[in-house]
Amino acid sequence: MASPLKRAKTVKAATAETMAKQQRDISVSEFFAKNRHLLGFDNKRKALLMTIKEAVDNALDACEEAGHLPEIEVRIVQQAEDRFRIVVRDNGPGIVKQQIPNVFGKLLYGSKFHRLKMSRGQQGIGISAAGMYGLLTTGKSVKITSRTSPKKEAHYYEIQIDTKKNAPNIVKEEIVDVEWETGTQVEIELVASYNKGRQSVDEYIEQTAIANPHARVIYCPPVGERIVYDRGTEVMPAQTEAIRPHPLGVELGMLIKMLQDTNSHWLSAFLQTEFCRVGPKVAADICTKAKISPRSHPRKIVRQEAEKLYHAIQQTKLMSPPTNCLAPIGAEQILTGLLKGVKAEFFTASTRPPAVYRGNPFQIEVGLGYGGALGPDPKTDNNEEENGKGRNGRGKKNGGGGPAPARLIRFANRVPLLYQQSACCMFKTIVDLDWRRYGLSQSSGAIPQGPLVVMVHMASVWVPFTSESKEAIADYDEIRQEIRLALQECGRKLATYLNRRRRQKYEGDRRGVFERYIGEVVEACATITRIDRNELNEDLLKLARKITARADETLDEHGRPIAGPTAKLSSRDFGENTIVVDLDTEPAGELFQRSA
Repeated sequence: MASPLKRAKTVKAATAETMAKQQRDISVSEFFAKNRHLLGFDNKRKALLMTIKEAVDNALDACEEAGHLPEIEVRIVQQAEDRFRIVVRDNGPGIVKQQIPNVFGKLLYGSKFHRLKMSRGQQGIGISAAGMYGLLTTGKSVKITSRTSPKKEAHYYEIQIDTKKNAPNIVKEEIVDVEWETGTQVEIELVASYNKGRQSVDEYIEQTAIANPHARVIYCPPVGERIVYDRGTEVMPAQTEAIRPHPLGVELGMLIKMLQDTNSHWLSAFLQTEFCRVGPKVAADICTKAKISPRSHPRKIVRQEAEKLYHAIQQTKLMSPPTNCLAPIGAEQILTGLLKGVKAEFFTASTRPPAVYRGNPFQIEVGLGYGGALGPDPKTDNNEEENGKGRNGRGKKNGGGGPAPARLIRFANRVPLLYQQSACCMFKTIVDLDWRRYGLSQSSGAIPQGPLVVMVHMASVWVPFTSESKEAIADYDEIRQEIRLALQECGRKLATYLNRRRRQKYEGDRRGVFERYIGEVVEACATITRIDRNELNEDLLKLARKITARADETLDEHGRPIAGPTAKLSSRDFGENTIVVDLDTEPAGELFQRSA
């Protein structure tokens, strides 16, 4: 028998011809089927979350574009130990019959990739990738039911994706009767695992309700009771319009391609029709700087001239792109969402003006929730902290080693981001900000500590995610600057509130000292002269209350102090978009409806 070494010598070496025979095209579906971790399907728990996320995102987008107040139902049915059936239904406009196979059975197919308009989906990968994962793990088809009008039938499809051809394979097609008038229902069976807690489906649904207060979400988990997140408002997000590319966001290679693909016959017309914020005067200025005739035919411009044109664009002063392509949540709606999902005592929010990165417009929004059921303030509740309990009767969250870290909630185009927090620009900005100046504890290189929830939302026509799984935002200087400014604005309001609370506690402690010795002072005075003990005692109590009047201040829902029996009403305010809640006396939802 030949030794392994001798057998290895008999293997023929590959030649250029044999290697050429092995090369073939790779379908995008085939690529992502082998590299599904790039899309977020890298473990069972995350696969369940990604499947629901993609279906819910598409449902919300469809409802808002059609002008329907979203009503989304999410059901998770456990079929076996590690097998689940996901059903997501919406009340949107539905999908026309001819498009259903391509939408759910073909990767990189959609209407959102080529338009510059704010939307949750971007790449046309998500829902078809979820169906592909279900097919790979269970062999079951994706089941879709869609109805576009109460006067039309509902169409039912069972679809499998052909990964070699990146094309849909229709297994079953029929007309069915459904109770709902319009909408789409998607059903996917997959191998997954369900867990509660952080980075779970439960947290995703909860945060989706916070960022979309206009939506009604019905959630049926595999265990436990059905949860309904009712609408906090009937106001729909503003309708957005697609814009053309901004000249400063176009790179040289893309500019050359646009010159070859345009239908314009003059260069000046090309600049005005293919870009936004370029009028006749700006187009002429660009051509003059590039030393190219405005009447040159775009397709005849060679690479050297295109490079001169590109540099001329970079040197030209241009207006920022229009912002009618964005629909931010808005400060008031952020407060509505936080009141729905966070039981805190102080809320504030801020929406920054539009800004630009790489020619793409974006807006940053921040909301803060502090105190209440989130826990005690370690700097004002020292006595309760020493006893191991806060005002909510619970011990410290981290086992008595100090205040727990703040909770960060991240959103991009109203979609929660639950994974890769440390790689996200939002997290890095919060860590770099000095929260000690706003009255919070913070260790070096860490997020602040205390009973705090920080919500950060980025609205953009193209969110710069770090990967196809859309879990973290890239660290652009322009984005980081806007996040920092919004956090600083909210931090100043929080510092004002905390300073007032600490002043109240100080005045309350002073009053306690006065009251402790009033009885002794009355008795001492009685031994010196004849007095009315009760009258003197009452007068000294009134004097103590007058000197420490701030301890009696209570704050209304706008953060303004309400005068007590002896306290004076101060005109000092925490600013706009701020709410103070007394959780012991008033439901947060009713309070906001009245204050708004």
